[in-house]
Amino acid sequence: MLKRHIETKLMEWKEKETHHPLILSGLRQTGKTFSVKKFGEDHYTSVVYMDLRANKSLHDVFEGDFDVNRMVTRISAYLPQTLFVPKNTLIIMDEIQDCPNARSSLKYWDIDGRYDVIATGSFLGVKGFRKPYERGIPVGYEEHMTMYPLSFQEFLENYGMPQEILEYVQKCFDDSTAVDTPIHQRMRDLYYEYLVVGGMPEAVNEFLKNHDLNAVRNIHKRIISSVKDDLGRYIDTGGNAKINEVLKLRAEACLESIPSQLAKEYKKIQYSLIDGKAHAEDKADALQYLADLGLVIKAYNLKEISSPLEAAKISREYKAYYADTGLLISQLGSETAAKILSGDIGAYKGAIAENMVACSFYEKGQELYYYRGASGSPELDFVVNLNGKETIIECKSANGKITSLKHVLSHPEKYGKHPAIKIADTNVGKGDGFLTFPLYYCGFLPDQYAFNPLPKQDFSDLKVPKNKE
Repeated sequence: MLKRHIETKLMEWKEKETHHPLILSGLRQTGKTFSVKKFGEDHYTSVVYMDLRANKSLHDVFEGDFDVNRMVTRISAYLPQTLFVPKNTLIIMDEIQDCPNARSSLKYWDIDGRYDVIATGSFLGVKGFRKPYERGIPVGYEEHMTMYPLSFQEFLENYGMPQEILEYVQKCFDDSTAVDTPIHQRMRDLYYEYLVVGGMPEAVNEFLKNHDLNAVRNIHKRIISSVKDDLGRYIDTGGNAKINEVLKLRAEACLESIPSQLAKEYKKIQYSLIDGKAHAEDKADALQYLADLGLVIKAYNLKEISSPLEAAKISREYKAYYADTGLLISQLGSETAAKILSGDIGAYKGAIAENMVACSFYEKGQELYYYRGASGSPELDFVVNLNGKETIIECKSANGKITSLKHVLSHPEKYGKHPAIKIADTNVGKGDGFLTFPLYYCGFLPDQYAFNPLPKQDFSDLKVPKNKE
């Protein structure tokens, strides 16, 4: 049984003085249902679980009005073993995107307030599930959270790494001091294992039990196959599940092209490398569909490194990464995994380390960007908004030169002044205007990048002026 950081976040949600029904989204097979069920069993007297994809009869619960007592009565009829205990019941609505009325009902569960509700979904906001809700989306009556594959830190915790070692490494990163050599070397070796295994729970479980990478690879392939089976899925006007075969084929072609896209020197998506006769716009639409599913991460090129980054992005020029590096490596063959475990992650033009950096920042809620000049130089791997500042990140699979980063730092009149980080196969250190961190640094990123809350204002010094005669 894997311990997940999402459990802490769910507890924070529950303990808030006022909390609304929670929508938990994310890529399929990242453990949403398991984690939510476990959370309910650990912290509630009763758990009411409804699978709205597998059990379509439950959709009838949400026909008619949204009176909570009426809905409770109907759920009890369909699920006779359930028990509703006011203030101590968690209602789980699994795959809620398959039942739009269930999503609309969240407002009324919230207003009633007797029961907590968590809804999960793998297709929320995905093409085919974006049709207008006839009875409305409960804006202001729901909260949102996303679940990702296991991070490197979660991987280490489940491996049995002592907490004091994790805290020590975190402090080294916070203080920009070198990690003790034996610990650094062990972290490096474990990071290579994590690159190969990835963070999909089933794969991690198998690895921790048996350390059989062939079995892990088979799990990865089964996950990819399962995801492909669902590509193009949508719900028609009658509430029936259908497959858009054209979208499915285009999405599959896009997904299969990513390894070859990442093998290029410049890893920008080239539509000509995607099989099929579709126009570029159709292929772009299919790639966005994969991103909406949570299977692909997009990083956009910037016209300039300026705030806000979103305003400077070039929407038609982007790179695409797998949302789990283990899944990517399984597509590259067993020889790639063997090279990585031996310490060679540069065989794929740095794409593997770059993919891992993308995954790590993405799971912290970061929008990803990069910068490549019009002439092709300089080219910076990532630019992210880190602690309110546009931060340059260069990723090296070994400990190579960072010519582009140094060029940008030495020309502030053209590119502006920005914090810079080099992530490479090395220890913590400092360069001329930048910090250096080891590859496994990405597994220790803070949960959130946010500004500190503003202090409360004191108005006691303000007085209404007296009228002057």
